[in-house]
Amino acid sequence: MPTLTRHRWRWAALAVLLAAEAMNLLDATIVQVAGPAIHAELPGPAADIPWFSAAYTLPFAAFLITGGRLGDVLGRARVFKLGVAAFVLASLACAAAPDAGLLIGARAVQGAAAALVIPQTIGLIRALFDGDELAKALGGIGPVMGLSAVTGPLLGGLLTQAVSWRAAFLVNVPLGLAVLLAARLLREDRAATRPRLDLAGTALVVAGAGLLVYPLIDPAGPNWGLLAAGAVLLAVFGFHQRRAAAPLVEPSLFTHRGFPAALAGSLLFFAVMTGLMQVVPMQLQLGMGADVRTAGLTLLPLSAGLAVSSYVAGARLVPKFGSRVMFAGLALLLTGILAALTAGAGAYPWALALCGLGMGTFTVPFFTAALHRVRPAETGSAAGLLNAVQQLGGTLGVAALGGLYLGTGTVAAALGVAAALVVAAAVAVVPLTTREGSGWRSPRPGAAPREISSRRGR
Repeated sequence: MPTLTRHRWRWAALAVLLAAEAMNLLDATIVQVAGPAIHAELPGPAADIPWFSAAYTLPFAAFLITGGRLGDVLGRARVFKLGVAAFVLASLACAAAPDAGLLIGARAVQGAAAALVIPQTIGLIRALFDGDELAKALGGIGPVMGLSAVTGPLLGGLLTQAVSWRAAFLVNVPLGLAVLLAARLLREDRAATRPRLDLAGTALVVAGAGLLVYPLIDPAGPNWGLLAAGAVLLAVFGFHQRRAAAPLVEPSLFTHRGFPAALAGSLLFFAVMTGLMQVVPMQLQLGMGADVRTAGLTLLPLSAGLAVSSYVAGARLVPKFGSRVMFAGLALLLTGILAALTAGAGAYPWALALCGLGMGTFTVPFFTAALHRVRPAETGSAAGLLNAVQQLGGTLGVAALGGLYLGTGTVAAALGVAAALVVAAAVAVVPLTTREGSGWRSPRPGAAPREISSRRGR
């Protein structure tokens, strides 16, 4: 690879890109805590609460790969700026929403805007750095995202309690405007060969995923007809990808069994992770009368445990024990869920800390093993698809666990399903630990899960 002409303001440009990544994660986690408070001010059915989160993550997942393609075609810096501008405007619309329906619609626009922003970051970093500096720049992603995951729930609780839930959306406005003003520091970059857009495939994904999520949130129980229709559309999407001239998904990724196993494991794991972070604040505020600040503080042990264990797993455990560390992480997560189920809300501080420790211990070896056998030409497509499935899993988790809580009035059913999904995830990722499935080699120490999972949209 030829050496890049060094961009004078490259480290400042990196800060711009990391701020955009942080803005996305902060927005997602803040709303999970503030949902019940929003519902109290904007009357409507209780099913609106999970929709405040799902309306964001669903279009984010569905448009993520297409967003990366748009960057290849139109220029990554240009699409990045368009996405940030749309995100800021949608944040203003969320803060000013007079009713739940308009808020949910504005959240959907936010999610689609995030799908334009996030896929561009890795390509833009690669346009700014090379050699040893590139590794250092990519290594900054993990700590920033870990800090955002820790502060998001806390910030959401404090802002909503002290000011209003509307302030939680307005936080994005000055941050987004600062990113836009500083975006002139970015170096434009696009693919050498412009790919074609698969509009039919995108439409099938959006419709299929929407029909899967919508009936799960209904407290009266899922509409099996809609679920079946969603599954059929996603199956049609699979057949379409095999015949499309410019498919969203690289068909060669499915020639070895390790990658499909990684997709299944990602879907199940992130359904549990995101679903728990939705259901716990709902139970505390709707079922126990806790205020939103308390709900945010209750999630702090989970976020802190995730951040600490991600570092320890990458720096110490994975280089020594390899992909087997995944199962230790899932065991910790399952233990924490069962502790919360049997001991009740009083055990949440230490039970959720166990859950967080398990999540971080799982994600580092999981993403490393998932991408290990992928060929260099497939890395962008593989990482983009993994990230999209991660977002879809989170959306399904919010819908399913949130719908269960609203339908039963207790958290026991939701936690029971979460425990079953953890077991299913452990079964799903077994092929990643075999030589055929993963061809494991230890990653470099300290590789952050976000660094691995963020190799997308290039």
